[in-house]
Amino acid sequence: MAGFRSLARQVRDPRCDLALRRYSLRKCLERFAPYGHRATWDHLCSRAGFGPEDRSPDPARLVAALEELEEARSVWLAYEVEFAERRKKEKHDGLRRPGSVDDWHRLTWGGFGVAWCDDPRVHPDEPLAEVLRRLISALEREPGAECPVCGGERLVWKYELDHEPSTGPVCTDCGILVPRPVLTPEALADARRGRLLVSA
Repeated sequence: MAGFRSLARQVRDPRCDLALRRYSLRKCLERFAPYGHRATWDHLCSRAGFGPEDRSPDPARLVAALEELEEARSVWLAYEVEFAERRKKEKHDGLRRPGSVDDWHRLTWGGFGVAWCDDPRVHPDEPLAEVLRRLISALEREPGAECPVCGGERLVWKYELDHEPSTGPVCTDCGILVPRPVLTPEALADARRGRLLVSA
């Protein structure tokens, strides 16, 4: 089974058939898809300017989509290295029990569904790397009462999501499943009660 880098080489290789290059880009999403496979594909297509069902996209557009995905993957991999180093130090210092960020991180190892979007057509418009930077920044500061990606104040609790966890606060503005560790207990309680969250 090909890894991300070897699939990326196929996307870039002008000697490869266009169908294979498109297929290879889709396969990259099996290795890294921050919004989930379908929502990440929809995002990359709209940002690069080709349709999700376009079987013959301009090769330059495929490469542009790949470059956005690669930049985001670099951001996430750097975070995972820092995360692993922090946990190693915490264990060395006697802190064996992981916190809520660690619990969330275990569900997203490798970057799949980091900013899960249950509806593949509703996702942030910003570049993937910027979305991940905002999310990582939120994970490293005190919890708040708004979406860490778009600053949206309208969070609602959704059930039966196609992801683990299968329930949680979803931003009605950008569509991401907001990681619970970035929200205050009050914000989580408000979302569970079905009220819209409003920042103070």
